[in-house]
Amino acid sequence: MDGGNHSIVSEFVFLGLTQSWEIQLLLLVFSSVLYAASMTGNTIIVFFVTTDPHLHSPMYFLLANLSFVDLGACSTTSPKMIYDLFRKHKVISFGGCIAQIFFIHVVGGVEMVLLTAMAFDRYVAICKPLHYLTIMSPQMCILFLAAAWAFGIIHSLFQLTFIVNLPFCGPNVLDSFYCDLPRLLRLACMDTYRLQFMVTVNSGFLCVGSLIILLISYIFILFTVWKHSSGGSFKALSTLSAHITVVFFFFGPTMFIYTWPHPSSQMDKFLALSDAVLSPFLNPVIYTFRNKEMKAAMKRSFRLLVNFRKIS
Repeated sequence: MDGGNHSIVSEFVFLGLTQSWEIQLLLLVFSSVLYAASMTGNTIIVFFVTTDPHLHSPMYFLLANLSFVDLGACSTTSPKMIYDLFRKHKVISFGGCIAQIFFIHVVGGVEMVLLTAMAFDRYVAICKPLHYLTIMSPQMCILFLAAAWAFGIIHSLFQLTFIVNLPFCGPNVLDSFYCDLPRLLRLACMDTYRLQFMVTVNSGFLCVGSLIILLISYIFILFTVWKHSSGGSFKALSTLSAHITVVFFFFGPTMFIYTWPHPSSQMDKFLALSDAVLSPFLNPVIYTFRNKEMKAAMKRSFRLLVNFRKIS
């Protein structure tokens, strides 16, 4: 079916997060602060990893790329959402909606692979320390990065094949603050039950599969540290707590949105808001304030800045 001949919908209307003006003001402040903090924190990580020679290692290479992806993740939906909190009539063009879905799935796919690569990096560092630099060579790091972006783009293009030829002739109201694929499919002027099932299976399978791989890696790491350390499993959990926390905040909302059979609209919005502004904010906080080398790099840069000002 030719979507160009049958589609008469040129824009979609968002119902937003809430109809209460007072709550919208609170959300405006909350979202704006977290968005600014996310952009600042992730930019700082990319800057320090790029400029500080002490951070030129595979772990920080992957961390910098995760922060770069988080810059895109929080910019895909947050600016539009913050802007719409000022407006009573919240709309997005058909093309803008498709673009939003595309970039959401690109950054989501890239982040899945990068988190898996970071778990593999920690597995090699802890379980095979003598072979770490050989296994996690610069070529391997570039391969992980290329695979992440290839996977993200292919996954997103595959998701778009579900909607490019669908007819949209009304209604055009989305009970959300951003365009997501499951809700958009329900607005098509045809039975899309099978497509919705395929989207759920596709995204859900990727989320669950990636999470299982991550859990297996963490189990191996915890077992190895417990076996060779007097501190036991508590010390292993402390070592990996930053990675586990980031994985939890990323996969938790995503899995619920795409795998829960009867999702609640309000719960979906809350989890999507967490994915849009909270998760990108927590990543730099967790990796910066719980990482001695990152804090040391920040102190070195601060001292250099102070000395430069004294000289000038």
